[in-house]
Amino acid sequence: MEAVTDFGPDALLVAAVLVSVTLLLVVVRYVRADRGMRVSMRQAVRVRWGWVRLARMAGLTVTDKTPGLLAQITAQKDGPAPTPRVLTPRIKVKPDQFGVIVRARTLPQVGLEEYQKAARFLADAWRCTRVSVLPDGPGKVVIRGVRSDPLTTPTKHRPTGRPPEDVARWELGVDEYAAPVCVSLANVPGVTVAGTPGAGKTSGINKFVCELAPSAAVQFVGFDGKVSRAEEGDYADLVKRMFAFCGDDLDEANALFKRLVALRRRRSSVIRDVLGVKNMWHVGPSRLWPLTVVLIDEAHTFFREYKGSDAETKRLAALTADNARLVEDLVKKGRSVGILTILISQKTTGDAIPTFIRDVCPVGLSFAQKTVEAAVAALGDDIRNWPDASPVTLQDPAYVGVAVMAMQGRPGFTRIRTPYVSDADAACIAEATSHLTADPALCLDALLDTVDHTGRDDRPDGPAVSLAKP
Repeated sequence: MEAVTDFGPDALLVAAVLVSVTLLLVVVRYVRADRGMRVSMRQAVRVRWGWVRLARMAGLTVTDKTPGLLAQITAQKDGPAPTPRVLTPRIKVKPDQFGVIVRARTLPQVGLEEYQKAARFLADAWRCTRVSVLPDGPGKVVIRGVRSDPLTTPTKHRPTGRPPEDVARWELGVDEYAAPVCVSLANVPGVTVAGTPGAGKTSGINKFVCELAPSAAVQFVGFDGKVSRAEEGDYADLVKRMFAFCGDDLDEANALFKRLVALRRRRSSVIRDVLGVKNMWHVGPSRLWPLTVVLIDEAHTFFREYKGSDAETKRLAALTADNARLVEDLVKKGRSVGILTILISQKTTGDAIPTFIRDVCPVGLSFAQKTVEAAVAALGDDIRNWPDASPVTLQDPAYVGVAVMAMQGRPGFTRIRTPYVSDADAACIAEATSHLTADPALCLDALLDTVDHTGRDDRPDGPAVSLAKP
């Protein structure tokens, strides 16, 4: 006892110091946070303090009639039975810009389904716009409560200029619960992007290009069907990072499509000997065997069906039919050799993008649409069963930059807020990474000339790119 008495003041002092440091860190974090984060931090405190009472009212507790170990030891033979215990799930609360993330334990008779049923009560009690409940591993759930709607909150993205860790990872933005949404493009032959003019298609593609541009393992080729020259359209800032570009001239487009199909055929013929695999994605893209991204904007320009009996109309009809055949070759046969085709159009109906091309693309995004038929063409007939997620509901100006897509592992469709990338940042990235631009056909020639024929380039993709203006 004397030893305990001697160390008592020291222990109290240490405890007081730890509490003071913790409080100081909390205060500093609160002061440095912006207005939205401060609101979320106060909200997190309310969630913690009110959880036990709220859980009982929402039916998220369970009564345990079996006495605990201490109660069994101290219980008297002729005494009253121990009082049943009311068990409340333990939670951990983390605030962020949009609300709170609550991780909770499950209990017998209080599992994922019970939490999901109580979601609307939690939303009211926590003053949230919406609450979602998802599994977070065995015996755990994650409850996401958003105070402000992420879909109507415009976000901006400034590219870092650093090579991505995974060139096949497409970070689209955040969903309606502010959770990051990513899509893997590995083994994906094609992507379709639809939406009305000004809905956000170009901005989404800009971010995609800016994120991958610092990597020498990715090369871009562009087609823009609404302009004659690159400087007239949306890709004026990015064309320096493209090894080839074509406007609305059907003859030039046809020649470039043939050039890409020739690349596909050469890669298919040598991939086993050069890479030692049948599928490029088994070893991943490299500087000498880069992922070749084919961007076809206003795709309907290159596939339009011309009808007429005069010679010029027949010639144009033959060109567009040949374009469709060539792009079909790229989409259906280019996946394993590292060719990704992205088709962008206001509507992806059969008259804009032939169905034998569109239906082979497993990834489809749609920004705002005016008709249900356009939404079905972009996302499939199942979108009719999810009217709340339909892109037809995104016509309000507040939803510019919001897209809808079907995500693997999630039921229904997901709405995504894509961030805005300024033209100045896009131009800076393209300028700083222009030295990485190379024709994949010439890269293949260089690879075939190497001695080891491994197809792998261990050199780094290049230095990080700075956005700072000189």
